[in-house]
Formats: sequence, structure tokens, C-alpha cells
Amino acid sequence: MSIKFGIIGFGFMGHVHASTLAKLKEAELIAICDIDDEKLSDAPQGVRLCKDMDELLSIKDIDVVILSVPNHIHKEAVIKAARAGKNILLEKPAALSVKEFDEMMKVVKECNVKFSVHHQRRYDKDFRIAKEVYDKNMVGQIYTIQTMLYGINGNMHDWHVFKKYGGGMLYDWGVHLIDQMLWMVDSKIKTIFAYIRNVINEEVDDYFKILLRFENGILGEIELGTYFLADKEKWFERHWFIGGNKGSMYVDGFEPIGKIARTTRLLTNVPGKTTMTASGPTRSFGPPQPGILVTEDLPKVDVDHIMYFENFLKALKGEEEFIVKPEQVRRVLSVMEASWESARTGKSIDFE
Repeated sequence: MSIKFGIIGFGFMGHVHASTLAKLKEAELIAICDIDDEKLSDAPQGVRLCKDMDELLSIKDIDVVILSVPNHIHKEAVIKAARAGKNILLEKPAALSVKEFDEMMKVVKECNVKFSVHHQRRYDKDFRIAKEVYDKNMVGQIYTIQTMLYGINGNMHDWHVFKKYGGGMLYDWGVHLIDQMLWMVDSKIKTIFAYIRNVINEEVDDYFKILLRFENGILGEIELGTYFLADKEKWFERHWFIGGNKGSMYVDGFEPIGKIARTTRLLTNVPGKTTMTASGPTRSFGPPQPGILVTEDLPKVDVDHIMYFENFLKALKGEEEFIVKPEQVRRVLSVMEASWESARTGKSIDFE
């Protein structure tokens, strides 16, 4: 028996969700709603089209609603869906504040419906490679994890350029980058420091750097810039660097390339060799001697975003736990709030 879905909001992510549901045997899309008729023009055939969320939520056969509406509508949509008795899959960010999220979850619990947030980038290949290196201690005791994402022209799209709709890059991609870091590093966060700017866009942030000092000694660094230019392969994609006391790992690109790198003479007291550089002689830095630096291939991972939905469907039936849990979502939002506060005050924020 299939689980019947309705989609509220048929913009970019609404279309992505419709395509994903079509690939899942246990899922059936039966209704779509959007206030813009033009967006419904290419809806799948045989699906009921609704002009507002109240009409869609009144359809008794719907088991789950996917809410892919602009960020500022999330609270209203979640509360309405929960009171209509529908299970909920919500687009990120779950809310614009922790207070909003708590108010939403209060109603979700009262109505006894199931709830998860679409943090599907836990299934990104580049991230899973980094997580595999971390989980298996492939570079020893880790002291730094850096994740970066860069763009070419400062561009954002549609309502994301407007503050009143919950636009900006911290709400758009920042939520994913923070979620990945927190899901990887199983440790409390001692302090948060952030620098957030709107470099090109007038209303909303398009650059941020966030430093997370974890209790286990790791420094997590998250950086995003929509106008961050370099003529390098895969520059305008994802980047990871993990540094440990037995090597380092770097990953570049959504279809990742990279290596694990080690040295054959770690802390070996060898005769110093002077390297002459354009800035003068050095013995500690500069190109390594032949045979000093060795590399290994990255671990293999097999993941796809559809796995998020596969977990969601099994969790609905009680066969698995939801991979994205409300308490994890709330912690991500708390980090985002602390980042805004740090950027506003210029101070480091004590966190956990």
C-alpha cells in the first residue's frame, strides 16, 4: 500500500520532490498546491491541483505533506498541517528562529503527527567521504575540519534575495553546512564566532565564516561566499579539509576529487635542508623533499539524496528512526542564532 503525498509550494524544490516521489514505489503524489498558477503548468498528469494550502490539507487521503514554501511561511504551514492531522516533511531551514521552531513543535506533538526536515545533504558524496575519514580516524587525532563553498557572481534567486521572506545564504546553504558539521562531530560546542556580510546583495547575507570550538578539541570552520573568485578546478563547488596528527584529507567538488596525504618523516630530526624561495631562505616550509609526502586514495562511498526519502518512508512505517530528528534541527537553528549574535556583537558566544 502506497503512502500518499501532497506538496505545498511547487517552485524549484517542489519540482525536485515530485521527481523524487515518482522514483519511489511506496510513494504516490496525489495533490499539489501553489498560489502561482504558472508554477502548476507542468505538474504531473493525474495529480489534483489546489490553489491554496487549506484546500490541499482538506484532502483526507493525504498521509504526508511536503512543505516547500518560502521560509517565512514555515511556521504557519506546519501548524496548519499538524492540525489537519498530516505527517510533515518540511524544507530547510525549519524556522527563522528557535522560538518559532519550539512553537511549531508544540503543535506537532499535541497533534501526534510525524515530522522531519529535509536535510538531504547528509547524503552528499563529498560530505560522506569526509565523515568516513572522521569516523574511522584515518588521519589520527583530528584538530581541524574545514568546509567551504564558493560562488562566482554573488547571485541568489527568487525570494532568497529578500530579508522579509527569510532570504540569505545562512538560511539557504548555511543550514546544510552547519548540519553536516554537527552530524559529523559528536561533541558539545564550547564557543561560536561568526563573521556575516552582505557583500554584493543589498538586503541579505552572501558571505559568512563561522568558527565552532568543540569540547573534544576540534575547531570547525564553515565558510561560504557567493562572490569568491579563483581560476581553479572545482573552485565554485564544495571543499573539505580535515587535519589530524597522522595526516590530512582534502576533497574538492560535488563529484569529489582529493587525497589523504601523509609525511614519511613526521617529527624526525633530520639535517635541515635550506629551500630558497622568492621571499628568502626557509627550512621549515617550502616544497617537500622527494619521497617525504605520500598520498592515498579517498574512501569509497555510495550515497544519493533519494536515500533520505527511503529513510523517511521506513520511519513513517516504524521500521527505522528518522535520520533527521527535531532535536538535531533545533541545535542547528541554535548555532545559526548564536552566529548572528556573534556577527552583530563582534564577540565569541559561549554555547554549550
